[in-house]
Amino acid sequence: ADIGFTSTMVPKMLVNIQTQSKVITYTGCITQIYFFLLFAELDNFLLAVMAYDRFIAICDPLHYTVVMNPWLCGLLLLGSWTVSVLHALLQTFMALQLSFCTDLEIPHFFCELNQVVQIACSENFLNDIVVYFAPVLLATGILYSYSKIVSTIHGMSSAQGRSKAFSTCASHLSVVSLFYGTGLGVYIGSATAHSSHSTAVASVMYTVV
Repeated sequence: ADIGFTSTMVPKMLVNIQTQSKVITYTGCITQIYFFLLFAELDNFLLAVMAYDRFIAICDPLHYTVVMNPWLCGLLLLGSWTVSVLHALLQTFMALQLSFCTDLEIPHFFCELNQVVQIACSENFLNDIVVYFAPVLLATGILYSYSKIVSTIHGMSSAQGRSKAFSTCASHLSVVSLFYGTGLGVYIGSATAHSSHSTAVASVMYTVV
């Protein structure tokens, strides 16, 4: 998922740097939007599934192997791929319905849907709702899982047990913080302000780093 995610924009970005040309065709832009959305959604879903996995492991450890069996793991993975493909198709199709003025310039290093929607001449309110719905819903699910995890860890009597329990989800929590912290910052920030430089820097963090 991460290889696919970075591969949607990094090769084109490197070509732009090498050739000193920042032009992208309409077809290329729409294609980049679709694959960016596909792998971004997949990352979102997988991070949510991993949060659920940590929730079961820490809050209900005795039933972990029963609940997180290979069949459920496969189903969650298949569901993540399916919903990601369909949601990316929906958002890309909605982007195709937008009308644009002439002399377009996207203030970004790739065709990010949010930036493309901002420069559209037509009404984009429905696009904004669809763009924000899934990430906010999944982020809420992750926050709920971690609120339960923190509550369970806090209730442990052994300091060693608390340390061991926290260490099992520390790496996942750091990735979630980096991905969602900068990602939501870009989308929320672009809705309230128009600093293309800070938006691009934050986007590099969650798309490349």
